[in-house]
Amino acid sequence: VQLQASGGGLVQAGGSLRLSCAASGVTFGRHTMAWFRQAPGMEREYVGAARWSMNTKYYADSVRGRFTISRDNDKNTMYLQMNSLKPEDTAVYYCALTVSHPIVSSLPDPGTYDYWGQGTLVTVSS
Repeated sequence: VQLQASGGGLVQAGGSLRLSCAASGVTFGRHTMAWFRQAPGMEREYVGAARWSMNTKYYADSVRGRFTISRDNDKNTMYLQMNSLKPEDTAVYYCALTVSHPIVSSLPDPGTYDYWGQGTLVTVSS
């Protein structure tokens, strides 16, 4: 399984950006995937997750209402649409996947996930 994250860049506060996570070596729609982020000097932070098999999505309080997770099955790709970006959203963003079927309470735990993308940097200027 390989995950390839892309789409990061520099954006002004209030702007939007869409990240992509292309998956290979896995049947995309059966598993749970997530986005995390890590700012310099900080621990990895949960952003949101999608349990594709149940068509459910979950978001951290800090991004709910601004960020949206979606997918394109034909392209085996997950997206993170980020709107109303704030300087505190600046971080390296990672996508992750687990082949297990985690309970909701374990979705924010990085240890839940088996595979990780390499990360893409998002910088939000004020």
